Amino acid sequence: MLTKRIIPCLDIKDGRTVKGINFEQIRDAGDPIELGAFYAEQGADELVFLDITATIEKRKTLSELVNKIAHRINIPFTVGGGIKTEDDVSALLQNGADKISVNTAAFLDPTIINRFAKNFGSQCVVLAIDAKCETDNNWYVYLNGGRTKTEKLVTEWAKEAVDLGVGEILLTSMNHDGTKQGFALDITAQLAETLPVPIIASGGGGNEQHFYDVFTKGKADAALAASIFHYKEVAIPDLKQYLHQKGLAIRL
Repeated sequence: MLTKRIIPCLDIKDGRTVKGINFEQIRDAGDPIELGAFYAEQGADELVFLDITATIEKRKTLSELVNKIAHRINIPFTVGGGIKTEDDVSALLQNGADKISVNTAAFLDPTIINRFAKNFGSQCVVLAIDAKCETDNNWYVYLNGGRTKTEKLVTEWAKEAVDLGVGEILLTSMNHDGTKQGFALDITAQLAETLPVPIIASGGGGNEQHFYDVFTKGKADAALAASIFHYKEVAIPDLKQYLHQKGLAIRL
């Protein structure tokens, strides 16, 4: 049985870790290099680094910072933000990333998924989807760090991307992001039950029960959170112990 993964996320802006609520009200959360090292020591299963303004500012992800973090951790490391070309991917992998995450660029040009999967392997390509549930109760894909709504349904885009070669999906609910009220269980379970790749749930983790729920009711393979870890509201060792005691397969 595959163990469920706990993944802290470093949202990076101007070289610092930041966190917001519903993709807004951004505030500082500390030094990403120190935080990354701390999470690796704490027993995090993986680390995700998202340069949240790279696409908007039309620049490359901060490979120098990626390199510094990679030297301090010994766990799988996923990096996203502004990645558009094979050269971008190569630069990040050479600087210590294990996987790369694509979002807006892949939506605007889905062929990059296919190219990246062919050149670097599907296991290296993570599709990040920023999803929002609208008044019609459908989940839509948003681009540019949650600033731009599309008419594409999350379920449709996820399936297309998997068919093109994506190896994993990082699903962030904009409705739940930073609220600490629990993950988006329904859409997470829908993707997990219909797609053959792992689903990482993101947005809304506030306590240990929320993680248990997203692994059991939401059928997620991994759960990602930021502020509750950054501000020491939930400690990773305690969370893992809790999930283990509730009978989930978890790496202690």
